[in-house]
Amino acid sequence: MKSLSRNLAFAALTLSALVLGMAPEAIAQSQPKNPQAAQPAQPAPAAQPAQPAPQGPAVVQVQPEPTQADWIKICGEDQAAKKKVCYTTRDFVSDQNQPVLAVAVYDVQGEPQKTVRFLLPLGFMLAPGVRFNVDQGPSQPGKYAICFPNGCFAEVPVKDDVIAAFKKGQAVMVSVQNQFGREVVFQVPLLNFGKVFDGPPIDPAVLAAEQKKMQDEMQRQAEEMRKKMGQQAPAQGQQQQAPAQ
Repeated sequence: MKSLSRNLAFAALTLSALVLGMAPEAIAQSQPKNPQAAQPAQPAPAAQPAQPAPQGPAVVQVQPEPTQADWIKICGEDQAAKKKVCYTTRDFVSDQNQPVLAVAVYDVQGEPQKTVRFLLPLGFMLAPGVRFNVDQGPSQPGKYAICFPNGCFAEVPVKDDVIAAFKKGQAVMVSVQNQFGREVVFQVPLLNFGKVFDGPPIDPAVLAAEQKKMQDEMQRQAEEMRKKMGQQAPAQGQQQQAPAQ
């Protein structure tokens, strides 16, 4: 059975913009006093600048990938365990329509424990792992499992109470730490998750058609970009030519 991994082209996240610069600390200069001679009055030491208040988490709101009408439930047979495995998944993008992350909830037939997996962008600290909570619910800790060129997988084992929260919740808040140690929170909408999770899996033929449609759209966009770049190149070449004397 295929995993959640897809050919997502993650846009580079400018994480340094999420962290404000620290103001340099002023150094007060003082002059030694000579008790044997009168000295001019010394100015009072310069006041230390106020340190910036601790920063809260940077919240990144994401939205469903436009080509996906809804969550998708896919089921298959685990040949090794001889068990049915289903996962309910969806991809999410930024407000500039750039791929950001993907979410999948795995349900193995007969197993009391479920697994929530996230495909997250590169550039975050691995050691702190990942945490998530649904709406204002309790935090669920998880660990990164593996990284690929297009992102890193993190997984969190959960029980039925967390799945119930997913079904009723408005959003799942996924927390990670960037390389500056600041918390970054992805706010992921959960609309229609419960309906799809409890519903029938997508027909394999429909899934194949949707995948082909997505591939065709990506190919069309790439072709348009090549044409646009081809049209711009001659124009730029003409501008660079010096006028004849």
